[in-house]
Amino acid sequence: MTDPAITPELIAKHGITDEEYDRIKTILGREPNFTELGVFSVMWSEHCSYKNSKPELRKFPTTGPTVLVKAGEENAGVIDVGDGWGVAFKMESHNHPSAIEPFQGAATGVGGIIRDIFTMGARPVFSLNSLRFGDIRGDSEEAKTTRRLFAGVVSGIAHYGNCIGVPTIGGEVHFDDSYAGNPLVNVFCLGILKHEEIARGGAVGVGNPVFYVGAETGRDGLAGAAFASRDLTEESKQDRPAVQVGDPFREKLLLEACLELLASGCVAGIQDMGAAGLTCSTCETASRGGTGVEIDLALVPKRETGMTPYETLLSESQERMLVIVNKGEEAKVKEIFEKWDLPYAHIGEVKDDGFMRVKENGRTVVEIPARALADEAPIYVRDAAEKKETPALDLASVQQADVAKSLVDLLSHPTIASKQWVWRQYDHMVRLGATVLPGSDAAVFVVREANKILAATSDCNALYVRQDPREGARIAVAEAARNLACSGAVPLAVTDNLNFGNPHKPENFLQLRESVEGLAEACREFNTPVTGGNVSLYNESPAGSIDPTPTVGMVGLIEDASHITTQPYKAAGDVIVLLGDLGSELGASHYLKVVHGRKEGAPPKLDYTSEKALHDTLRSAIKAGHIQSAHDCSEGGLAVTLAESSLSSKEGLGSSIDFGTTGLRPDVLLFNESQSRVVVSVKPENLDALLALVKKDGVPAQRLGTVTTESSLQIAADGQSYTWALSDLQHAWGGTIGRLMGSEA
Repeated sequence: MTDPAITPELIAKHGITDEEYDRIKTILGREPNFTELGVFSVMWSEHCSYKNSKPELRKFPTTGPTVLVKAGEENAGVIDVGDGWGVAFKMESHNHPSAIEPFQGAATGVGGIIRDIFTMGARPVFSLNSLRFGDIRGDSEEAKTTRRLFAGVVSGIAHYGNCIGVPTIGGEVHFDDSYAGNPLVNVFCLGILKHEEIARGGAVGVGNPVFYVGAETGRDGLAGAAFASRDLTEESKQDRPAVQVGDPFREKLLLEACLELLASGCVAGIQDMGAAGLTCSTCETASRGGTGVEIDLALVPKRETGMTPYETLLSESQERMLVIVNKGEEAKVKEIFEKWDLPYAHIGEVKDDGFMRVKENGRTVVEIPARALADEAPIYVRDAAEKKETPALDLASVQQADVAKSLVDLLSHPTIASKQWVWRQYDHMVRLGATVLPGSDAAVFVVREANKILAATSDCNALYVRQDPREGARIAVAEAARNLACSGAVPLAVTDNLNFGNPHKPENFLQLRESVEGLAEACREFNTPVTGGNVSLYNESPAGSIDPTPTVGMVGLIEDASHITTQPYKAAGDVIVLLGDLGSELGASHYLKVVHGRKEGAPPKLDYTSEKALHDTLRSAIKAGHIQSAHDCSEGGLAVTLAESSLSSKEGLGSSIDFGTTGLRPDVLLFNESQSRVVVSVKPENLDALLALVKKDGVPAQRLGTVTTESSLQIAADGQSYTWALSDLQHAWGGTIGRLMGSEA
């Protein structure tokens, strides 16, 4: 087959600008051929090169005494958790593929993030996910489409995780019109390893053989990295070949083979074939190793005949690895691959000339300096719009709504409603480590081989970020840390997934810049270095950009099993206490959005001193044995927090609450989303000790009421009283998503 001529139209179709094409010619000293043009198009895409975001990412704190592998050095960062053990964790996105083919898009996203973890030499132990969709309510075609996307994504995540045996133990799901047509599928995985087991992805050792192992290469996933680096349009269905097809059973074999291989001492370097496939793994290992790599595509195992070099190099077929083997160990490597019944081939070797050189039956089809391709993509600083202050909400413009009805409306909104319909599809009990099941503030997992208790959460209130990107991003970090504190954990580190629209639009680039600076500032305050993550730009549909969504994944450590704390009330007679102020900030709240249909006002302000004092005091109270339950106050405010603490209780415990005289409007009191607040319950005999502790630490506290055996939530304030039957609230909160999706939860 003859390669097409390199024309301006072909160059533009590959997403290469005129200036970038001139740079390519300078690097090569000649015109690229068709295959080389494709190689540059994927490696210099935003998905692989971060060419529009790298200057911003440098603002993150990435070092610290616990950081064993920094962000950007390898496939995932690694954090020390003590006693010679470390955790590797990372978050990635599969947004565009999931919009086109939700089941496979989500499934292969899970497969890809798991490979990033075991490529580091870590055994994957659990996963989380953070999902965003349009509105699933109603009978419109858009709502029907969104329900199809939602069902497909959840089943894809469940299929891959359940089959490979990595439990999905937590996460979050939000619904908003801004994600209609462009869902966000962010997946997180964490693995455990000993310090000496950390694997590297460099092609070191000139003369070392290069092995391909895993699934055969096909035409699925062609140019997926480039596909993920442009806007979604009505024509995107033509990009179905850019969506990969996953096989979790093959990946399980690959996982075990790679971990055995790494333990054998045969490996000099290892790299997942993820975005950009064989292209990326070849040039990145060469660049990291300061060497060159030469491969012959005729030796690559293929499942389709007649594949061109362009197709073979750009394919993103799943479940594949590139392994640099120590010379002389080939027989042992082959024995391990055959034991696990995996296709493999010796396809090349490490060279000393710094080139990525690709041949086909001895004929050179690609010859590019590896470092220029992998690490020297053009970097752009895009124009940012002028920053404008978001005006505070004019409370006088918000009509006082029916409080009793408003709580039911909030609890039945899909963003706040129970996600049981989602997580009951996940096998969260595999490996028997999930100590806190999905549905609490943070997931908790006991890693028995390391004798460590880990907590993890993912958070982002995109409505806050939409209204004030910097403040919203700061709150995302603070809420993640607060959720960990509610579980009894000390935060260790952060991974993030930056989901934004087209960076060429100044208003979008401003959102990205402000969000990154807010995240970076907050991570320094909470002493949580960023270990890595993902940038997903061009999240736009014909209807416009998504709300900016810088998702934060945070991992923490719990010192002792007795400190593990959850949100449900535990026993009747326990005293309910609010740690923090009553608050009064209603701007950018879910009450305003859900009840009044308004996305307005500045989000609540975060005070680091108050927030950190709250976390420290809460952990101290937990360690002292004072706390029965803890639940952070976030979307929906105090009323939702109080309701959820009852509704998530297996015993069906209610509560009787009396705020006394507050001087606040009832809707402001119950539904404001001011920060730095946690509702806890304590045994009566521990109340005085708790109040003395919080007073000493300067944290505001107020006794709210009592846990009861009555199946109701009763709230009194400022001379008014409200009562909700728990059965009515459970119908709203527990059953809404199941009913919308056609099955009761």
